[in-house]
Amino acid sequence: MLTLTDSATSKVAQLLKEENDDALALRVAVRPGGCSGFSYEMFFDSETDSDVDKVAKYGDDVRVVIDATSAQLLVGATLDYKDGLQQTGFSIDNPNAQRTCGCGQSFS
Repeated sequence: MLTLTDSATSKVAQLLKEENDDALALRVAVRPGGCSGFSYEMFFDSETDSDVDKVAKYGDDVRVVIDATSAQLLVGATLDYKDGLQQTGFSIDNPNAQRTCGCGQSFS
């Protein structure tokens, strides 16, 4: 399953708190598309399907949901959040990616 750094966990917890809905979880998915074959997708979701979704809890407030197909492509991956001059936002370091594009949002 996907690992979250402390900074990613803190940022997701902050964003979830702003949404003010305890049913929400962060959904991370891999979809066909992007300039390298697959692209990452992240959004808040209140729906889970126990037959296909894997759920992990980070800290006290953060739940992450990943469908089974995406989970296979994210084994060993890490979600990080940076807030600096050079880079701001979430990024995924995925050891399964053989090739990534310049935008950092897609891989093969």
